[in-house]
Amino acid sequence: MNHLIAKEGLRALFVIDSAGTAGYHIGNRPDLRMGRAAKARGIAMGGRARQVNPSDFSEFDWIFAMDRSNYEDLVAVRSKCDAPTAKLVLFCDFCESSSGTEVPDPYYGGPGDFEKVLDLLEDGCSVFLRKWKAGELD
Repeated sequence: MNHLIAKEGLRALFVIDSAGTAGYHIGNRPDLRMGRAAKARGIAMGGRARQVNPSDFSEFDWIFAMDRSNYEDLVAVRSKCDAPTAKLVLFCDFCESSSGTEVPDPYYGGPGDFEKVLDLLEDGCSVFLRKWKAGELD
């Protein structure tokens, strides 16, 4: 998403972050395999892993769950937020070109798995941004 909003000149209008529902990799940089796959598409990867916090539900407008299990975990985290305002949705609800309903975890897979995830992310992020620009999101 950072890549797309930068291309559109919209960087100042968005705060984008990524967080996991589990704390396995807190503080780590993005997976090297994902970094290589993204770089081949001209997408720079950055940041460090963190775990989602209840306050994220009052600090962000949208929270995207990559799969149903994460969605349920996020519902539990949201219940600990005093005043949640973020919309919690399944990411693939925004995908139009891809038939997947969940973003698979490529961690234990091969290069093709990272490519599939990038395809889904590019699809869903593009659709979300298009709808946001058109004022179609409430």
